Amino acid sequence: MTYKEEFIRFMVENDVLCFGDFTLKSGRKAPYFINAGKYRTGSQIARLGEYYAACYHAHGVDAQTLVGPAYKGIPLAVATSIALAQNYGTDVNFCFDRKEVKDHGEGGMFVGKSLEDGERVAIIEDVMTSGKALREILPKLKAAADVKVEAMIISVDRMEKGLESKHSAVHEAFEEFGVKVYSIVTIEDIIAAIEQGVIGGKEYLQAMKDYRAQYGARD
Repeated sequence: MTYKEEFIRFMVENDVLCFGDFTLKSGRKAPYFINAGKYRTGSQIARLGEYYAACYHAHGVDAQTLVGPAYKGIPLAVATSIALAQNYGTDVNFCFDRKEVKDHGEGGMFVGKSLEDGERVAIIEDVMTSGKALREILPKLKAAADVKVEAMIISVDRMEKGLESKHSAVHEAFEEFGVKVYSIVTIEDIIAAIEQGVIGGKEYLQAMKDYRAQYGARD
């Protein structure tokens, strides 16, 4: 299997990717749900880091530092940096932001690598629905140093148009900020995995396709 297929099976095995009838925060009725909160063990986060590292490597991302937006992005950035070192011989820095600026000790907004002007960074996040996390972290990064954001890596691209837009959050991230967003898998990868028998869920296949037809962005 490809790393994408392995990741989709990994999500299903750990109850992160579920099929059924779900009401999303947007109010949309979806036949699938992704709950990253189900990742809670050392072995899970270690494997998750390997999939992020595989995506990073596959897309040729070249960053000096991985940034994990608090809070979900923190373990993801750390796990990815470990996997890059162990699996690809790529030793990168990592850092993450505080919710409040520390005014004592070493101070500052970030913990870990101190950012410098011209530094190439990659943001590591779980999913992108509206682009809120990106909009929140970018001003913090620019306030710390004049860094260059090489990419943002997420686990799943739902490829959905926004509530008030025909474009996906991934597309808008590039249009608005010039940030390329790469995902380990997309909703189309998940549909293909069902069709090819990589995972179960054929009873939800038509509902998945209908949902994609109704809400999918076509950027």
